[in-house]
Amino acid sequence: MNWTKLRRMAISLPLAVFAACLMIGISEYGYKRTSQMLTNLTHAYDTRTSVSLLMKEMLDAETGLRGYLLTNEEEYLAPYNEAVKNLNQTLERIRHQVEPSSELMELFVPLSRSISRKTAEMDLSLRLFREGNADALKFVMFTDIGNKDMASIREFSRKLDALNSQEAAAYQHAVESSLFWARVGVTTVTLFGLLAFYMYLRQNNMLEMLHKREQALQSEERNRLEQLVRERTATLTELANHLQQVREDERGHLARELHDELGALLTAAKLDVARLKSKIEMANPEVADRIKHLTETLNSGIALKRRIVEDLRPSSLANLGLSTSLEILTTEFAQRSGVEIEANLEAVELPDATELTIYRLVQESLTNIGKYAKASRIQVTVHKYPTYVAVQIQDNGQGFDLASIRPNSHGLAGMRHRVEAAGGRLTINSAPGEGTTVSAIIPTGAAQMADAITAT
Repeated sequence: MNWTKLRRMAISLPLAVFAACLMIGISEYGYKRTSQMLTNLTHAYDTRTSVSLLMKEMLDAETGLRGYLLTNEEEYLAPYNEAVKNLNQTLERIRHQVEPSSELMELFVPLSRSISRKTAEMDLSLRLFREGNADALKFVMFTDIGNKDMASIREFSRKLDALNSQEAAAYQHAVESSLFWARVGVTTVTLFGLLAFYMYLRQNNMLEMLHKREQALQSEERNRLEQLVRERTATLTELANHLQQVREDERGHLARELHDELGALLTAAKLDVARLKSKIEMANPEVADRIKHLTETLNSGIALKRRIVEDLRPSSLANLGLSTSLEILTTEFAQRSGVEIEANLEAVELPDATELTIYRLVQESLTNIGKYAKASRIQVTVHKYPTYVAVQIQDNGQGFDLASIRPNSHGLAGMRHRVEAAGGRLTINSAPGEGTTVSAIIPTGAAQMADAITAT
C-alpha cells in the first residue's frame, strides 16, 4: 500500500467519525426543538379546550337559571350551581395558561370582567326571584346588560380562541419545519458518511466484497423498511379506527345531550304555552295567532331536534334493524330533496359496528348526491350473500371524473376507510354525464372480516 492510499485512509476515517458525530448532533437538536414545539402546541390546545369549557359552563349556568325562572323547579338549578361553582376554577386555569402571553392576557382580563358581571347579574336575578320581587326581577331581565355581557363573553372567547389557533398553527409549522430540516441534515450527513466509508473500503482493494455487502445491506434495509411500513400502516389504521370510534361515541353523546337536555327544555316550553293557552283570553285574534305561531315554532324545534339526533346517532338502527333504518333514511331523503329513490333492501343480521358502517356509507352517499350530483333518480340496494353483504348506491346525476378527485376529498376517503376498517372493499365508478355508482363488499362475520383484513 503506497503513501497516497495511506493518506486517503487517514482522511476517510476521521471524515466518517465526524459525519457520525454530526448526525447525532443534528438528531439531538431536532429532537429537542421538536419536543419544545410539541409542548407549546399542546399548551395552546389545552388553552383552547379550557376556553371552550368556560363557554359551556356559562351556557349551562344561563340555561339552568332560565329553566328555574320559567318552571320554579329546583332541579333546573343543578346545572346552574355546578357551572357557577366551576367557573372560577376554569378562569384561574385559563389565567395560568395565558399568563406568559401579553396578547392573550389583554383578551383574558376583559373576558374575566364580563363573566364576573354576568354571574353577578344571574345571581341577582335568582335572589330577586326567590324574594318574590317581581318588579325588580322584570327590570333586571328586560335590561340589555345581560345580553351585552354575554355578547362580550362570546366575542372575547372567540378572539382568545382565534389567537390560540394562530399560535397553534405557528407551533405546528415550526414542528414541520424542524422535522424537514432534520431530515435534510440527517440525509446529507448520512450520504457524507457513506461516501467516506466507501472511500475507506475502496483503498483496501475490496470492491467486490463491498459490492456484495451493499447488496446485502440494501436487501436488509428494504425488508426493514417494508416491515416498518407494515407496522406504521397497522398503527395508523388502528389510530384511524380509534378516532372513528371516538367520533361515533361523541356523536352518540351529543345526541343523548340534545335528546335529554334540549328535548326537556322544548317540552317544558310547550307545556308552559299550553298552560298559558288555558288561562288567557283566546277570543282576541292577535293573541290566538301569536299562541298558535309559538306552538308551531316549538313543534318545529322539536322536529328539528329529533332530526338532528337521528342524523347524529340513528336510534332506529338499534331498535328496528338495518333494513328498516335504511328505508327510513331513504324515505326522509326523498321527501326533503324531491329525488325519486328506489330501495331494494334485503334483511340482514350483522354486528352492530358493521350495520353502522353500512348505514353511514348510505347516508354519506345520499348527502354527496344531494350536494353535487343533481340527480333525479337514486337506487339503493342491499343484498345478502353467504359470506358477505353487497351494498350499492347508484344515481343518474352529472357524475365526475375519477382522476380529478383531490387528495383532500375527506368524504370519499372517510367512506373508503370505514368500509376497509370493517374488512370490506369500496369501489366508485363514475364519468361525466353518466352518473355515479358506489359499491361495497363487506364480510358478514368476524372470521370473514379478519380474513379480509389479512388479505388486504
